[in-house]
Amino acid sequence: MDNVQNIYLVGLMGAGKTTVGKQLARRLGRPFVDSDHEIVARTGVAIPTIFEIEGEAGFRRREAQTLAELTAMRGIVMATGGGAVLRPENRRCLRDTGWVVYLNVPPAMLVERTRHDRNRPLLQVADPLARLEALYAERDPLYREAAHFVVEGSRLVASGIVNLLLREFPRMNPA
Repeated sequence: MDNVQNIYLVGLMGAGKTTVGKQLARRLGRPFVDSDHEIVARTGVAIPTIFEIEGEAGFRRREAQTLAELTAMRGIVMATGGGAVLRPENRRCLRDTGWVVYLNVPPAMLVERTRHDRNRPLLQVADPLARLEALYAERDPLYREAAHFVVEGSRLVASGIVNLLLREFPRMNPA
């Protein structure tokens, strides 16, 4: 991996990708991009509406196109959507164009963080914890495949994760 410039945060919904990403970008003096927010800006509708109209497959197509365009940028910090790693081409694109950090947070903690968020269509089910556990089982190996670095996020607050990443990043990105 030569001269990594971009930093990408992956992990399940509620893992803290946006919170950590914004703080990390501010500390590094870099632009912050949230791929889900970018999809909303481009389509003009909320993600649950995209799911309703186009289904998950339609959303994933939009997500792959958006990721391909965003990863062509340089010097950004990007929070990805929780399912960004589902497509092999997305994992490859992320891994090949930046430093990928997996924020690994247990499903029980995620359900607490996301319980009142109606903007997460995959969690609008009778048992959100069971759904998060299933998503974790499916996606954890994919996050690990894409990641250059894994943060066990259950014990750290966002500022602690940012400090950890600032210590690790120079080793992964020699000047």
